[in-house]
Amino acid sequence: MNYTEYIDHERNLVSYVCTEWASEAVPRAAAATVVVDRTSDTSAVLAAAIDLTRLCGCPERILALSESDLDTAARLRDYFRLPGDRFGDIRHFRDKLRMAEKVAASGIALPAFADAPDKTAILEFAARHGWPIVVKPRLGAGSRGFVKLGSEADLNSLESPATEPRLVQTFCPDPVGHIDGLWTGCRLGAWRASRYLAPPAEYLSGRPKASVEIDDMSLLAAVGKFAHNLFNALSSKPLIFHLEFFIGRHDDRTPRVRFLEIGARVGGTEIPAVWQEVHNRDLFAVATDLQLGRPAQLASLDDEAIGGWLVVPIQVSRPCTVVTAELDLPAGAGPYAQVMPSPGAEIPAGSRDEHVGPRFRFSGPSSAVVAEKIRRTVAALRLEYTPRDQLTFAGYRT
Repeated sequence: MNYTEYIDHERNLVSYVCTEWASEAVPRAAAATVVVDRTSDTSAVLAAAIDLTRLCGCPERILALSESDLDTAARLRDYFRLPGDRFGDIRHFRDKLRMAEKVAASGIALPAFADAPDKTAILEFAARHGWPIVVKPRLGAGSRGFVKLGSEADLNSLESPATEPRLVQTFCPDPVGHIDGLWTGCRLGAWRASRYLAPPAEYLSGRPKASVEIDDMSLLAAVGKFAHNLFNALSSKPLIFHLEFFIGRHDDRTPRVRFLEIGARVGGTEIPAVWQEVHNRDLFAVATDLQLGRPAQLASLDDEAIGGWLVVPIQVSRPCTVVTAELDLPAGAGPYAQVMPSPGAEIPAGSRDEHVGPRFRFSGPSSAVVAEKIRRTVAALRLEYTPRDQLTFAGYRT
C-alpha cells in the first residue's frame, strides 16, 4: 500500500521501520528509513525507533496496519507513552487464549478450549472433550501453525517442547465465514459477511483459499446480531475488524453462529481490494484514521453487488521459477481483476503467496454467481513452477 495516500508526507516527517523486502515500497518522500530483519522483533524495532528520534524527534503517532506488527506497535506506544492502542488494550485481540476467555465470559458460543503448554495438557483436554482437536499458536496470524489431531498418535506431529504458547480447542466441522467492517464503539457500522469456500486451514496444505460475500438474509441477520453482541463484550472503542465465525444450523434449521477468532485490523488477502473496487470503501483509510486519532467514518454499504476473491498457493519449495501461468476463460466468466506471476519470474524464499502468487477478485449479482466464477477460474487455471534446487516441474492441477 502507498502510505502517501493517507498521510501527507510533505507536511509531516514520516519515518519507516521495515524489512529489506518491504523497503522497496517506502515512499521517496519518507523522512528516514531503518531496515530490520523482522518487524515482529520488538527489541530490534524499538532500537530502530530510538535511532530515528535522533533524526526526526520523538514520534507523535505510530501506525501499523499488518496483524503481525500490532504487538510491536503497541509496545512502542507504551515505551514512548503515545496515544493509541497500548499492549494492554490489544491483548485479547492478539492472544487467542485471552480472546477465547473473554468471549466465553460474555456468554457467546465457541468451541471448548484450554491452554496447551505441553502434550500432557493436550491429552487431558482430549480426554475431557474427545477427538479430533485443534492445536494452534496463541499469537499466530492467519492459519499459521494450525494442526488438527485425530488421535493420541497424532501428537508426534507437534513440536516438543513447544517453541511458542499454544491453544487447544475441540474441532468444529462447520463451514467458516468472516465479517469485515467497522465497530463504532456502540454499534456495527458498515460491514460485510462472507463465506469461505473451503476451510481456511486447508490453504496450508496447498488448496486455494476463496471467499464469497453472503446474500442469505436470514444468515446475515443472525451474523449481525452475533457480531453486535460480541463487540459489546469486547470493545467500547471504535475499531476496524476481521472476525471469523462458524456457520452451523440449529435443529429447526435456523442459522447457528459460533465464534472462531477476531482481529482488530483490516482483513488480509484480497478483502480490502474488494471493498475498494466493488463497494467503493477504503478500509485502510479508516484504520489509519483510527490509529492517528483522526475522526473515522465508513459510510454504510447500500449497493447490492456481491464480491469475492481467490488466492492460489505456490505448491513447491522456494526459491523457485515460474514456468507457466495461464488462465483461459471467456470474458465475464471469471475475475474482474487478477494478479498473475509472469513466466520466468523468480519467487524468492520466504515470500508470502498473496504477494507473489496468483490472486483474483470477483463480483456479481449473487453469491451463487460469484462462487461459480471462482470454481471456473480454479478449473481453468494452469500453473507450473520449478524449484531452484530441482530439475522437475511441479504444477497446479484441479
